[in-house]
Amino acid sequence: MYALLPALAALLLAGCHNRPPVIAGDYHSYSNPHQALVRHLELDLEADFAGKVLKGAAALDLVRVAGDKLVLDTRDLKINKVEAAPETGAFSETGFEIGPADPILGSPLSIELPPAARRVRIRYSTSPGASGLQWLEPRQTAGRESPFLFTQSQAIHARSWIPLQDTPGVRITYTAQVRTPAGLRAVMSAENDPAAPRNGSYSFRMPQAIPSYLIALAVGDLEFRSLGRRTGVYAETPVLERAAREFEDTEKMIDAVEGMYGPYRWGRYDLLVLPPSFPYGGMENPRLTFATPTILAGDKSLVNLVAHELAHSWSGNLVTNATWSDFWLNEGFTVYLERRIVEKVYGPRMAAMEAVLGYQDLLREMEKLEDRDEILHIDLKGRDPDANVTQVPYEKGALFLQDLERAFGRERFDAFLRGYFGHFAFQSVTTEQFLAYLRENLLEPDRERAARVPLEEWIHRPGLPAGAPRPGSDAFEKVGAQAARWLKGEIPAGELPVESWSTYERLHFLRALPEKLQREKMRQLDRAFALTRAGNSEILQQWLLMSIRNGYEPAFRRLEEFLGSVGRRKYLKPLYEELVKTPAGRSRAERVYGQARSGYHPIAQASVDAILKR
Repeated sequence: MYALLPALAALLLAGCHNRPPVIAGDYHSYSNPHQALVRHLELDLEADFAGKVLKGAAALDLVRVAGDKLVLDTRDLKINKVEAAPETGAFSETGFEIGPADPILGSPLSIELPPAARRVRIRYSTSPGASGLQWLEPRQTAGRESPFLFTQSQAIHARSWIPLQDTPGVRITYTAQVRTPAGLRAVMSAENDPAAPRNGSYSFRMPQAIPSYLIALAVGDLEFRSLGRRTGVYAETPVLERAAREFEDTEKMIDAVEGMYGPYRWGRYDLLVLPPSFPYGGMENPRLTFATPTILAGDKSLVNLVAHELAHSWSGNLVTNATWSDFWLNEGFTVYLERRIVEKVYGPRMAAMEAVLGYQDLLREMEKLEDRDEILHIDLKGRDPDANVTQVPYEKGALFLQDLERAFGRERFDAFLRGYFGHFAFQSVTTEQFLAYLRENLLEPDRERAARVPLEEWIHRPGLPAGAPRPGSDAFEKVGAQAARWLKGEIPAGELPVESWSTYERLHFLRALPEKLQREKMRQLDRAFALTRAGNSEILQQWLLMSIRNGYEPAFRRLEEFLGSVGRRKYLKPLYEELVKTPAGRSRAERVYGQARSGYHPIAQASVDAILKR
């Protein structure tokens, strides 16, 4: 780990009232912030849909500490020219060198810094295959008339469309000027103006300092609908009204978190519904969460994803993991907050069911993981952070916080979290920093209660501690009993009370069934509940998984349609992994993927490529 150099600390403290950042050693970045620290980014970009590239310039404001070089992260960028300038002077050309490409990290861009240089400007263009960009044809969008572009910078993909210090340990403010084809709207993780004319030129400002992975851009035929005094949704016209109805509780969610953990510090909270190729459920880009359309179930049954991305406004965006080995500080905290939001807005029953499903996911995944991947503070040296995203940082991290709540009581633990978010606001922190704060402010003042929480086991050992919290749900117990009765033939499928069940109860019912079912049993379920035609993506994906395992051919056409139209990794990976277990399934997977691959985001492509060993 790099220590913050005294000269850097003095410079930063002289220029702002915030605490200086602790610059952590990051295995996934070439950058040298301990010598030259980027504090502000100014983008000037054109979206070239014909060439599928972004082209323009990135200007970086620096704090100089030592040395005469600035090292930035890049991936497949074409660098046309690099210039340097003093704080208030004109730019002049300077030397630069692009290092060899690493398959995970990309290439370092080393820039010569003249003695007085405080600004650097890089003129560049992206690659058509940039890992952080997806260019969609009109046929791949909801409106089917205009193209679409969106970015996905997490974890280390910002470097594929901006040359910068691509590490979560460095936080920057940014401004941007984005030029688009006429009629298309650009939006960013910044201050957006929904009333801005569609004249092909858009200006943005992000006044709060954020890590590079939260810089985001989307361009498309987008409309806006207000949801409340500080909330709204952007989407293509065919999706907009449906999204607005689904997300109408967003303002209530913000009020709920503020009551527990302090003020929302980002101005507005808007959502953007992307085309279905988006590889994740959501991405917590500040001021503008990116969301998959697969959560638009029509009954708000999947809006826990909104609660999750909103919670990141405190855990992740406000207080950020300093390296990807500290990822649990983002996601474990966020899952815990998400469930508290759901409990407050939708009730304890729904929150309990969600917790049980998450616990099931964690146990199921840990059966397949190596010990090293079951550790919260994971060692990712030499590994791609995208390839190692599991349920461990999410669900094990949340269980750890639940264990602390159980030991110290909710009121006391809430006060601790509120203090934590306030103390480290707009900073990136390591696991060691969090643990030091935890010991000082919660554990040491009450050693008797602290002794109930096996800290070392939670953070540094695989698996779950023996006394880990185990979520439970009365509703699920009743559903499990009904599943057992149906399996024994005591009740026909048509008499199961599915109509009164929530999405979570239906999902639990399917999961409670044995992996191997007779085809007649599958037919009974499908006839009674029309599962092959299910419109809820969570239910459909679980049913398709069961259909692959049991060779239920009536669902195979829908399976192929689903794999060809949805790019969310959460759904794709389990389905492809199940298909390749048999020769016939592998053949189907290869055929479907051959047709669908070009419509998947590069992140999803990499995941499925690994499954099919391409």
